[in-house]
Amino acid sequence: MSSPSPEPLPDDIDALKALIVAHRAALRLAEARAATAENEAKARGLEIEKLRHTIAKLRHERFGQSSERRALLDQLELQLFELEEDEAQAEAAAEASKPAEMPGATVQSFHRRKPARRPLPEHLPRERVVHPAPSACPCCGGTLHKLGEDVTEMLELVPRQWKVVQHVREKFSCRSCEKIVQPPAPSHPIARGRAGPGLLAHVLFGKYGLHLPLTRQSATYAREGVPLDVSTMADWVGASAATLMPLVEAIRAHVFAAERIHADETTVPVLAAGKTRTGRLWTYVRDDRPFAGADPPAAAYFYSPDRGGVHPEAHLASYAGLMQADAYAGFNRLYEAARKPGPIVEAVCWAHARRKFFDLARLNKAPIAIEAVTRTDALFAIEREINGEQAAERRRVRQERSRPRVEALEAWLREQYAKLSPASQVAKAIAYSLNRWDGLARFLDDGRLCMTNNAAERALRGIAVGRHNWTFAGSDAGGRRRGDLHPDRDRQAQRHRSPVLAHRHADPSAGSSGQAHRRVAAVELEALAAARRRRVDLRSGPAFTINCFLRGPGRMHTQPRRRDTSWGRDTAAVDPFCGLEDARF
Repeated sequence: MSSPSPEPLPDDIDALKALIVAHRAALRLAEARAATAENEAKARGLEIEKLRHTIAKLRHERFGQSSERRALLDQLELQLFELEEDEAQAEAAAEASKPAEMPGATVQSFHRRKPARRPLPEHLPRERVVHPAPSACPCCGGTLHKLGEDVTEMLELVPRQWKVVQHVREKFSCRSCEKIVQPPAPSHPIARGRAGPGLLAHVLFGKYGLHLPLTRQSATYAREGVPLDVSTMADWVGASAATLMPLVEAIRAHVFAAERIHADETTVPVLAAGKTRTGRLWTYVRDDRPFAGADPPAAAYFYSPDRGGVHPEAHLASYAGLMQADAYAGFNRLYEAARKPGPIVEAVCWAHARRKFFDLARLNKAPIAIEAVTRTDALFAIEREINGEQAAERRRVRQERSRPRVEALEAWLREQYAKLSPASQVAKAIAYSLNRWDGLARFLDDGRLCMTNNAAERALRGIAVGRHNWTFAGSDAGGRRRGDLHPDRDRQAQRHRSPVLAHRHADPSAGSSGQAHRRVAAVELEALAAARRRRVDLRSGPAFTINCFLRGPGRMHTQPRRRDTSWGRDTAAVDPFCGLEDARF
């Protein structure tokens, strides 16, 4: 079949020109349509990439292993523990089924299974039980002489004991003037309260430290034969919060007297009419240990009904200095040069920047993201080496080793960003870092700064864990009390705290007696002085601290700091990053 012949061209010059113009217009229109179709295809491709990344991220959060839940690891650990229990039960049954040894038979020595068990804690008291030995030789009746002894230690638990303390005030009268003399009534931790300081400390720590609601505690005490109404314990909690107010102010003053603080916030469900709304719990952490600071660490907590920027402005009204935080826009007014009493210098968290690349590297296997994570981890490796050193030494090492890597990373990120579409996920991750590069690079010039905001993240970890138990706060007042009474759950820092600055305690919702405030102030001053003189630490956690505080002066028993030989330095100086694994909080 022959192809159709082309249409003949006109002989008129004007007609030819018009034909050329028409063809050019059609060509431009076709090119415009092609460009539009190409842009639409690119947009659809970016949208597909975004949706795939979101789906993969959601699937991983739902089904994959999380550093918080660690579902697979917890399952394997549970299986391991059950197998160990089965093995121990089988060995015990085998030992019980063995025939008794005949008199005079050789008794085989006990061989411990490997790996060797860890020694029992040295600070626990030892109760020595000496088993009686025969007075004469069982073979010939001769006199026995002691050669030595074998000591086998067994860990034992003394059940909790309840008691009623009777304060007796005897009355005496003078037969000459008939005056009656009686000792003054002892002060109580809470006005008209019948609970001792140890019980109050236990209830407070159970509610805010172990996240046990008062209903569960009431049921536990009832099983032990001591029925306590939930309403009664609720009154104790509120009154104790009022009594502990001076300790709250002392800790806040200590935190905001620091040269550098960490800041972060998390959500708190609050009960509303027929539903729950989202409140916020803010934390500000002082931790000078990474740069060998001498002052003890502490964390201050505040509650707010929303996430408005006015709340951190009110919390930090008296503070000026360095602050490590995420890129929350509500902090921006704090960084203004005209702020009073002075501007807050922003230091951006590298962990947040790294996490965006890590998600892309893990889910999408993006080469640029993998390279960014590798380069960032090289910086964290240097930080682990200088953790706990003096600020001047940290700055010197960073200038020599970290600065060239940071400058090379910035140049490489800008080069890669120029090659990518701004709407792509990798470009967004790069833009997050480049837009905050001054804050990210600030740690190079100041040895007091850390690369991450992990100290604040750790301080809020207990809130995230506790939400599964207490579900929600009953009101804004309950949210404020929860923030004020929440102890610092930083496990690394928990071993090295002073009695006063170790934990966060209360912000009262009601007043207390002047007598209680005077006694609390005296305890506060005595504990502060002792902490500065002897650098003392907690003995047994937050309940011990509250107990000592409520008991009054002269009741704080302390122990010296311990050294962790595995680190080669005092374990108070710890802030290592998670290495190549993702840090999720």
